[in-house]
Amino acid sequence: MSDNNRAFRLRRRPTGQLAPGDLELVTEPVAPLRDGQALVRTLMLSLDPTLRLWMSDIRGYMPPVGLDDVMRGLGIGQVVESRRDDLPVGAFVSGWTGWQELCLADDAVLEAPFNVLPAPLPAPLTAFLGALGHTGITAYIGIDLGAVQPGETVVVSAAAGAVGSIAGQLAKARGARVVGIAGGPEKVRHVVDVLGFDACVDHRADDWREQLDAATPDGIDVDFENVGGEIMDHVFMRLNIGARVALCGMISQYNNSGGGDQWVGQVNIGQLIMQRATMAGFLVLDYAERFEEAIEALAGMLGEGRLKYDETVMDGGLELMPDALGALFEGTNTGKLVLRIGEPA
Repeated sequence: MSDNNRAFRLRRRPTGQLAPGDLELVTEPVAPLRDGQALVRTLMLSLDPTLRLWMSDIRGYMPPVGLDDVMRGLGIGQVVESRRDDLPVGAFVSGWTGWQELCLADDAVLEAPFNVLPAPLPAPLTAFLGALGHTGITAYIGIDLGAVQPGETVVVSAAAGAVGSIAGQLAKARGARVVGIAGGPEKVRHVVDVLGFDACVDHRADDWREQLDAATPDGIDVDFENVGGEIMDHVFMRLNIGARVALCGMISQYNNSGGGDQWVGQVNIGQLIMQRATMAGFLVLDYAERFEEAIEALAGMLGEGRLKYDETVMDGGLELMPDALGALFEGTNTGKLVLRIGEPA
């Protein structure tokens, strides 16, 4: 066992995109374990849009990461030393590993306890950050909150992404007509041909507005929103009376999360009044009592072949994490983006 840990600490709050110097990769000693503690080696880290929000000192659903603190993040790890019965050596766990190679599992320090994964594993480890992890659960909860009904038209932005790809399939399973929005012809084809959406709009095309109008001739009943910005504004103009907007994310605005001259708000939000529509933001963390239900349903669909999930796994050391976050915002990945930084023992 190494006596040292490598970790990224947040040294300054980014302005716009993450820049060199915002994070520092440091090497620090690991203290001997005390009773009630375990040591977890991080095997893979989850790339999520909210990571960028946590770096900014803005009002959010969790406090911002403190300056000089280890960068917050979710991951999968393996227990390598333990002085607690519930985390035996060799067990795979998911939780708040942070951007570091070794994490101290101490419930008095962690933001939430680690979850021990089932043995034997019913799916690859990466699935517990994707379809069977927080992203899949987010899609499950959001589609349920949108009260999707058979025959309705559901629009899903970032449809080739981790959450959107699952959300669209869940809406299809409820009998809805599902229209995705994705970036580039290859992703558009994937969303329709592989994931089974009824149509998909290329938001990088000059005529994306016309594409969206043509794909939703009967308007939009439910919008599963992951992007915000001008795409969401045009969706507002297609809402039917009584439509529901499940606001999951607004990734288009996260790099401008501090506001200022570059901030672009929603223009057509008044359509919520005109169409007597509702919009509700939701956080998967508020639905912990439904996690078991969601995972059971998702695992069942996966086992029956009724749910497909995509993942982009980057291989390399911890030092690649800032670049991996940049790739997430560039939209180069399909499905869940994960950085693998270690191998199981």
